[in-house]
Amino acid sequence: MSARIIALLIFEDFQILDAAGPIAAFEIAARIVPGAYAIRTIAAASGLVRSSSGVAMAAGGFAAARRCDTLLIAGGLGTRAAATDRATLAFVARAATRARRVASVCSGAYVLAAAGLLDGRRATTHWSRSGDFQRRFPKVRLEPDLIFVRDGPIWSSAGITAGIDLALAMIDDDHGEDVARAVARQLVVYHRRPGGQSQFSALLELESRQDKFATLLRWASERLRQRLTVEELAEQAAMSPRNFARAFSRATGATPAKAIERLRLDRAKSVLESGADAIEQIARDSGFRDPERMRRAFLRVYGQPPQAFRRGGRRSAPS
Repeated sequence: MSARIIALLIFEDFQILDAAGPIAAFEIAARIVPGAYAIRTIAAASGLVRSSSGVAMAAGGFAAARRCDTLLIAGGLGTRAAATDRATLAFVARAATRARRVASVCSGAYVLAAAGLLDGRRATTHWSRSGDFQRRFPKVRLEPDLIFVRDGPIWSSAGITAGIDLALAMIDDDHGEDVARAVARQLVVYHRRPGGQSQFSALLELESRQDKFATLLRWASERLRQRLTVEELAEQAAMSPRNFARAFSRATGATPAKAIERLRLDRAKSVLESGADAIEQIARDSGFRDPERMRRAFLRVYGQPPQAFRRGGRRSAPS
């Protein structure tokens, strides 16, 4: 069996864990399945490449990745410069026509998008970059709440440690769940966070946008079994419904209805992953009222039914 070449693209001020995490996962997989992978670090110019931490990695030039199976692009502070470098973008675009798959970790998605590889595709990136990313690349169907996204041969993942989740999913795809599980055990990480798992708490994200409605959101999160209409929320905020809806959307980036749905999804997913209650009870307690409404919301937002998160939760116990 010839080794699949994993080429990891780095650049000045890359985030070292974006590179080191996947490298460790593929390296361990190659020990479990001898000859499975050969790892190359590459850059626009060969030599030592300084990460944002000051620690440098040795990299070969683009020619070292001419026959790669997988191109993986790191993220970090240097992605802005990398995403405007013509040579880098041309290389990434060419690699996408030759490699079996192309992927990004964290803000490496900027490079994929700038190379035109994400237009019309689903993708994700670090949650803190989501707003800026959507403004810069409106043709991308950004999924800001997901750990990683696979759209055909193009993969993308959220911030930093999500690169390990991405690598484990690729290893699973290549060599099966038993190998991916063994790699996760060696890395002492959970096997495995599903791609649809949230990057962060919906409540924390909505609050972080603007403190103005933090008290209201916490009030709502304690009453998810209630209907929580716009009128009820507006009354709690001491505002007219129309003015409240406008101000809330401006402050949080979500309509009141979408915000409440996200809180309900967050609550339901957390209980599902614990494997505690029946689906019907979870739907009632989180405010969806019936399992079918909850199932439709999960499919729309996460692309998976609630049962997938229960299975994922049970699998994710430490090995």
